[in-house]
Amino acid sequence: MKYVDEFRDPTLARCYADAIARIATRPWSIMEICGGQTHSIVRHGIDQMLPRGVTLLHGPGCPVCVTPSGIIDAAIAIASRPEVTFCSFGDMLRVPGETGSLLAARGRGADIRMVYSPLDALAIARDRPDREVVFFAIGFETTAPATAMAVLQAERERVANFSLLVSHVLVPPAIEALLSDPGNGVQGFLAAGHVCAVMGYWEYEPIARRFGIPIVVTGFEPVDLLQGLYLCIRQLEAGRAEVENQYLRTVQRDGNRHAQAVLGRVFSVRPQQWRGIGEIANSGLGLAPDYARFDALRRFPDIVAPPERCNECISGEVLRGVKKPGDCPAFGTRCTPEHPLGATMVSSEGACAAYYRYRRPSHSDAAGEPARPRIL
Repeated sequence: MKYVDEFRDPTLARCYADAIARIATRPWSIMEICGGQTHSIVRHGIDQMLPRGVTLLHGPGCPVCVTPSGIIDAAIAIASRPEVTFCSFGDMLRVPGETGSLLAARGRGADIRMVYSPLDALAIARDRPDREVVFFAIGFETTAPATAMAVLQAERERVANFSLLVSHVLVPPAIEALLSDPGNGVQGFLAAGHVCAVMGYWEYEPIARRFGIPIVVTGFEPVDLLQGLYLCIRQLEAGRAEVENQYLRTVQRDGNRHAQAVLGRVFSVRPQQWRGIGEIANSGLGLAPDYARFDALRRFPDIVAPPERCNECISGEVLRGVKKPGDCPAFGTRCTPEHPLGATMVSSEGACAAYYRYRRPSHSDAAGEPARPRIL
């Protein structure tokens, strides 16, 4: 298949792995901020193909994983109201908050429905004017435009019983927050290609200049990732700090200006809590004043998102790249996809779920066992 098979070519993947080994003269730590890239790296053994000393860190690139537990608890409280039909993407249903999960609430009788698009939720609201229909709007810049379009459609159609519980987050402020941490060990970033397809990569250029760090926009297939790593390490070895675009077949510098305009119209930037990380300034999207009537928290003012509590889950350290899933003593025993302690295990894009699915028998990262590449 054009644009897929050639980026899974084992021979080409080996060529890039060998090229990285030739140019890497010292240890480097590079972080990807995309759950899809994390799963591809772990599934195909990309990190195990790299020379010793080149380390891949898994950042806060899973939108489900970074959704704060307080918002999930607010979702459960809203969904449990008898007049509410609550709509959510499927991967949010099992994510634990402090008071349980949406799936458990549905088991208690709440009208909670899995949808594939905010427009599905809008259709339910249109068909059931007797119900308050709430859509759980989560995700990075990739899913936010669809949420914004649903709001505009609801406005045009004057659908009064449709609202949103919003927890959209933005990638560039998260990168800045990680780089501003005194304990930060990241020396280069692989930027998520699908986010940049919407937003472009012009936002990353001042970050690269300010922190003196290379950022490479990268795709999701094995050759994409290895080529992105090669470009990043080549910059590091040359002492450069620029934004490069590996994902040329999809991403342009300016991104999708129409989508950006829709986001700017419907949303305003605000501080946002990130699960396991804390509040990051200017990292979230909330409904702009002209569309505040679609805010579910305003529609149900008695709902308060409780603060996040600590437990034995180390997902915050995993999301910051401080630890790997295998470093957690609960990994694969007390914490599994069936009984998760944290979102990084339950989410289909979470790093812990990736390690559990593809590496649990060997625990190679935790035990230091020999690398076992999977695709080659």
